[in-house]
Amino acid sequence: MVGKKKKIKNPGLTLKKRNVKTWAYAYAFVAPTVIGVAVLNLWAVIQSIYYSFHEAKGFAELKFVGLDNYIKLAGDMEVWRSLKNVLIYAVITVPIGVFLSLLLATLLNVKIKGKGIFRCIYFLPVVSAPAAVALVWKWLYNKDFGLFNQILSVFGITGPDWLGNPSLAMAAVAVVGIWSMLGYNMIILLAGLQDVPRGLYEAAEIDGAGPVAKFFKITIPMVSPTLFFVIVTTVISSLQVFDTIYMMFKPSSPSFKSVESIVYLFYRYTFQKYNRGYGSAIVVFLFVIIMILTLIQNKLQKKWVHYND
Repeated sequence: MVGKKKKIKNPGLTLKKRNVKTWAYAYAFVAPTVIGVAVLNLWAVIQSIYYSFHEAKGFAELKFVGLDNYIKLAGDMEVWRSLKNVLIYAVITVPIGVFLSLLLATLLNVKIKGKGIFRCIYFLPVVSAPAAVALVWKWLYNKDFGLFNQILSVFGITGPDWLGNPSLAMAAVAVVGIWSMLGYNMIILLAGLQDVPRGLYEAAEIDGAGPVAKFFKITIPMVSPTLFFVIVTTVISSLQVFDTIYMMFKPSSPSFKSVESIVYLFYRYTFQKYNRGYGSAIVVFLFVIIMILTLIQNKLQKKWVHYND
């Protein structure tokens, strides 16, 4: 015997209450992140913009100076040299790092034994402390007892001063940057690859397409939204490089000027010279550059999607 169904007096009201409860739980879960972003990021951006129009030295009172900090910045060759350094760093790390991440994600998306272990190994640099990573690589690059030069000495080759030579320093830092970003980008791209219908690859195999053709004709077009996201975030992080340079190089090093980043310059003026006004102008300048590059990349993404449609 089937029992009688309980009659709901007002189904619309019950549904509304259920939705409110769901949204309340959702907002409760995202609240800590939203508050953290607002306090640590958004408020910091507003403060930096405000300070950039003031003379803020040490504990002295703020003094409004208008565009003086930006005028000084425009004629500061150290700022432009630092910007050139981070652009070179980005040009090296972004294409190589993103390509290798996509290649690793593609290889780890197939059925192979122990792929979970490989994924963990490649993701380890992401969860490692940046300072510890920089110190380990600094030891590897050491000209006297570093592992790289020790390996070269086995073959009778005298290893170079990787970090002391201005012509090699940027390449050395770029290698660390590429190695550090592989795991994070690989996981994001792997998630995008898992949404690609397997039928497309099977149809391509029937048509006689090889692995390379499938990679360029199916994989890249299908993961292009994820790929553009990875490119944008990688460009932003590359322009903000700081910890690797701070831990691996001394300001007195002959190669320091060839790797000094604009964020390091901001750190030096703000926290070492206690000139918050000029330091804020430098970081706002970088913020504007990042915004412009991000907008350009978004435009290119829309054109790419429209072309493929």
